Amino acid sequence: MKHFVEAVCTGTARPFNGAELSAIAKRPREGLVQVLEEGLAPDEQADRTVHGGPEMALHLYPLDHHAWWRGIIGDHPALDEPGGFGSNLAVSGLTEDMVHIGDRFRLGTALIEISQPRQPCWKIEHRFGHKGMVAQIVTSGRCGWYFRVIETGAVAAGDSLERVAIGAADWSVARVFRALVAGKATAEDLAQLADLDPLTPRLRAKAAARRG
Repeated sequence: MKHFVEAVCTGTARPFNGAELSAIAKRPREGLVQVLEEGLAPDEQADRTVHGGPEMALHLYPLDHHAWWRGIIGDHPALDEPGGFGSNLAVSGLTEDMVHIGDRFRLGTALIEISQPRQPCWKIEHRFGHKGMVAQIVTSGRCGWYFRVIETGAVAAGDSLERVAIGAADWSVARVFRALVAGKATAEDLAQLADLDPLTPRLRAKAAARRG
């Protein structure tokens, strides 16, 4: 499975909502961008407790979802931006039900691995000026996902994103999101997720805590 990166996007933390900062508005970069253990260099995340770090180094929000959102909220300038949802990688033809936790991809010269779905937060609604978007993400499963970096390297727009290994074939990003974010997990789901090695430790602990 090979897809092409239409844009590589980074951002800086800027005033967003009063005293709040956010780097959700990612802009396309020209030329080669370094892919390091903490993510693209340079790239910023305002709240490192919920974004960024080795387990959430790169974010991909499928470009395919932008058209769906136009049908929900109408035209918005951010829907024309490849990094409008805070995505670092602008890619078409790849969605949450097509990829799995632990899938590995060659990104330019780097090797990256899917670590978890993205859990939506209020900043999406503030960015687009529409209430109810978080609930729409939860019900539709259009969440996007994060990668960790296995091998550092570099990437530029036009490079390929090629899957080179399938991880937990039973656990698509969509299924994990439904289980842990939308709250649809069965007891057996929670047991499996608590022991799913490629899943981020935070979500494994969440599954274990719910399992009791």
